[in-house]
Amino acid sequence: MQAEIITVGTELLLGETVDLHSSFLSRECVSLGIEVILHTSVGDDANRLLEVLRSAHARSKLVFLCGGLGPTMDDLTKETLAEFIGVNLVQDPEVTGRLERYFSNRGRSMPANNYKQTFVFPGGTVFQNDHGTAPGLAVSHHDVTYVLLPGPPNELIPMFEKSVRPFLLQQFYGKQAIVSQPLSFFGIGESLLEEKIKDLIQQYGNPVIATYAKEAGVVLRLTSKAKDERSARALIEPVKKEILARVGDFCFSEEDRSLEEVLVSSLAAQGRTVSVAESCTGGLLSELLTSVPGSSEVFRGGFVSYSAESKNQIVQVPADVLEKHGTVSFQVAEILAENTRRQFGTDFALSITGVAGPASVENKPVGLVYIGLKEAGSPARVYCYRLRGTRRRIRLLAAKHACFILQQRLKKGETTR
Repeated sequence: MQAEIITVGTELLLGETVDLHSSFLSRECVSLGIEVILHTSVGDDANRLLEVLRSAHARSKLVFLCGGLGPTMDDLTKETLAEFIGVNLVQDPEVTGRLERYFSNRGRSMPANNYKQTFVFPGGTVFQNDHGTAPGLAVSHHDVTYVLLPGPPNELIPMFEKSVRPFLLQQFYGKQAIVSQPLSFFGIGESLLEEKIKDLIQQYGNPVIATYAKEAGVVLRLTSKAKDERSARALIEPVKKEILARVGDFCFSEEDRSLEEVLVSSLAAQGRTVSVAESCTGGLLSELLTSVPGSSEVFRGGFVSYSAESKNQIVQVPADVLEKHGTVSFQVAEILAENTRRQFGTDFALSITGVAGPASVENKPVGLVYIGLKEAGSPARVYCYRLRGTRRRIRLLAAKHACFILQQRLKKGETTR
């Protein structure tokens, strides 16, 4: 089955907003066995949207429309679609009551223009918005199903996962089971990962194997279809086993979870604790860890020792070591990890020192990063990386590499290469 995605909003065409919807929805469609054939962006113009809808109706069985469901005059998506399919929108009492309670619970009266969001398609489906005011909608016309979703990603994504995905499964597959198995990787690029399993991708059509590059890492998704869930999972299992036999060293989770989430879960499961000392990442590693609910059980604290003085005075790196080897060095990363673990009394300590750019430091190149790991009762280990990219990306990769090193230690009893 073919589908397409239409994103609506003049801000997209002006470059003021990045289209994150199409990539997310395309990945989800692949996991459902739906082929996305086109992405289109159109401004807040009813006539142009009508032209796009005419073309979409002629070639696709499923059309997503993202954005343009707000309360303002330029939010015209559902009104334009209603005109296109020849129906009048009707006010939904349940949506109206929910929206009025939304404002009442916040101590505010509902603005008159928000009542525009209470109108839906007769005979259509309404998807509740748990994170905003615009409900999602679905309606079918002449064998084409239209799914309308709110623009903000923090509203669209949870709505899709909670309501739209089950709707699509029921709408297009009935009793057929579809199972999707994600595998999360770090330390291997998308192209190399694909090369390692290229023969499997070409060999299998059920399950479908697809890779998705993330900002720091890669997700491999295996999707199978069968008469029931047990049969669908049975199709995935031998393929997953072969993939992990080849590239399992880089797999940190058999779920689509962030590296920091997996690390915090692993530490909690083993009753272990960690502290950190950061230089070039400037607290980013601490931020990643503490962004995970429940991290207070495992994260005891850390130092942001950005200058040579703070490394010496706060984390007690000897001045002669700093003078001889520089702040970006194997020796400093080692001492930072050792002293941090001792001061916090944790099971593990991670340290990061490096050159994030754009200029070199101490005649050391941009992207040179040392990461230290100290475990109670074991010698400290230090890992050297040559990272590439912008300052922001180097800092993010450094923090993620630190998470991966510790996660591998917890997973296998030894740290990564």
